[in-house]
Amino acid sequence: MKMASRQKVSDITIRPKRGNIYAADGRLLASSIPTYNVYMDMRVEALHLKKGKLFYSKLDSLSRGLAEFFGDKEAVEYKQMLLKGYRDSVAELRIYPKRITYAELKTLKELPLFNLGRNKSGLITREFVKRVKPFGSLASRTIGDVYADEEKGGRSGIEGSFNDLLLGKPGYSTRQKVANQYIETVEIEPTDGLDIYSTIDIELQDIAEKALRDTIADFGARSACVVLMEVKTGEIRAMVNLYLDTASHSYFEGANHALTDQTEPGSTFKIASLMAVLDEGILDVDDRFDTGNGLFPIANRVMKDHNHAKGGYGTLRVDEIIHASSNVGTSKMVMKTFGEHPEKYVEKLYEFGLNDKLPLQMKGVASPWIKHPKKDKDLWYATSLPWMSIGYETKIPPIYTLTFFNAIANNGVMVKPLFVRYIKRNSENVQVFEPEILRSNFCKETTLKKVQDIMVGVIEGKYGTAKNVKSNIVRIAGKTGTAQISQGSLGYKSGQTRHNVSFCGYFPVENPQYSCIVFITAPNGMPSGGKMAGSVFKKVAERTMLLKTISTPHLLSEDTVYNFPRLPAVKAGNVKAVANIHRALALQTPQLSGKWIREMKESDALVKPQEFKVQKGLIPDVKGMGARDAFYLLGSLGLDVAIQGRGKVIAQSLKPGSELKKGCKIELKLQ
Repeated sequence: MKMASRQKVSDITIRPKRGNIYAADGRLLASSIPTYNVYMDMRVEALHLKKGKLFYSKLDSLSRGLAEFFGDKEAVEYKQMLLKGYRDSVAELRIYPKRITYAELKTLKELPLFNLGRNKSGLITREFVKRVKPFGSLASRTIGDVYADEEKGGRSGIEGSFNDLLLGKPGYSTRQKVANQYIETVEIEPTDGLDIYSTIDIELQDIAEKALRDTIADFGARSACVVLMEVKTGEIRAMVNLYLDTASHSYFEGANHALTDQTEPGSTFKIASLMAVLDEGILDVDDRFDTGNGLFPIANRVMKDHNHAKGGYGTLRVDEIIHASSNVGTSKMVMKTFGEHPEKYVEKLYEFGLNDKLPLQMKGVASPWIKHPKKDKDLWYATSLPWMSIGYETKIPPIYTLTFFNAIANNGVMVKPLFVRYIKRNSENVQVFEPEILRSNFCKETTLKKVQDIMVGVIEGKYGTAKNVKSNIVRIAGKTGTAQISQGSLGYKSGQTRHNVSFCGYFPVENPQYSCIVFITAPNGMPSGGKMAGSVFKKVAERTMLLKTISTPHLLSEDTVYNFPRLPAVKAGNVKAVANIHRALALQTPQLSGKWIREMKESDALVKPQEFKVQKGLIPDVKGMGARDAFYLLGSLGLDVAIQGRGKVIAQSLKPGSELKKGCKIELKLQ
């Protein structure tokens, strides 16, 4: 009994399977897969019986098998390694330096000697769990990472924020040696981690990332982020955070700038100032202010408009001040409204929720900071009110700006941004996160309508700073932002002057479905929220609507007068196949009575497809057909068909219209 107890090992931890993370449509974003290190125990008794008869009989075939399987050494090198390990009685001879997958391990176990099992071959495996992301870097920062020691769990993103749920609970087993074999008995079964279903839309995430990458590379920006939110629900459909690796001059998913960066928002904040002014009721959109030559002395500083070198804007209405993003005009209208009581301005901003910490599902989200003239009187200066009005002397992470703009799109209803929609166990809901309203009607209804109209004018108005954002596909409302980057205690004038540029808004104007913010840090060249960040926003908006629209192509253009909608290029071929395509794309199906149609190029795509008939006894013209249709048609006529290349038919050896003789060979060239 004493000997038996010494052979028993209790409380062996059985690690649970970490839960998976999914996209909104159920596609896998992150999962744990086992990987293995493989060794040989050269001390196994079976390998040494009868002077190593089993080992030496399998040595050559095993060496060849390992060389072919791993491909990193020649068979003779494996043979030398195995022989040395055998003669030295190595307890753990590392067969391969890297980890292998479960599928590879199954194949490895089929090699000579290894197929006899562990007790005879000495094959030892050590399992490690590896966290993988099937879509690579896509949404990588939102998904997050786990620690190298995976027992520590998630480190960032959804992995870190929902780590306790993903982790599961370990089980325990007992291992005991019985009849010279170890038998393991499970005492407590492990509980696998729960699955997290995020709000990420893979296609929209891909659109946002490509739009951002294509743009910021041209500007050499230090970092950039894009967040796309669904207006009614607050669900985050895409979030991209790119950071410049100066060594490789490439961008990767770095820190989550959209959530963690406390930055001065710049001119996008003028929309909050506008809302505060209009809501107070002293001024209206038709009131005018003289912005002069774009220079406005305030205390010991000078407020400047971006066009002051060109003489400024002169007199502007309130709406035109925002369209033109006039610093002078914005500060004047805020000072006229709140100059005597700056605390009322700040309290208006508080009413809009701009200083509240958002109850987000993600960890590590920075808090906004909007100072108060009484509570923070040591930090309040004569210049604070005018400079705050244009987005300085405040700290607001991009996600807060987006939440505010989303509320404008949502007719004054502020909803909480959602990153996770469901928590499930084996496809059954454990917890469901419903859209959550943070504020309703946070300003007057008349104020909201005016602000919405003015935001459209930023793109479409005479003085609009984002005219390049205007799209023929979708109407956009928004506001540009440009803010000089503070050097901390050194102020704004120390060293090289760099800027943050941004664009925040929503689309389509008529029925807002999505809101979006683009924030770019320290781009090269003349900083412009409209041209830099706005160009990314436009790409995201257009591609999102083209992907998600339910309109058929011929309804997107108001002046279409053709009987048939625009089609892509169509190969010559079977009429039924073309009809199937029309139905799948919800297009009007042409009425065709024949069996075959000719090739149609995109330039012909507004005309009715042309039928052609196969003339009896004559070689048909199959140019423009795909291989399947051409092979079927010619084969059915009794010809011996040979095909060279891939794509569509560009040439045929027998001339169209010539006499057809059954059994003749016809060669087709495809490209």
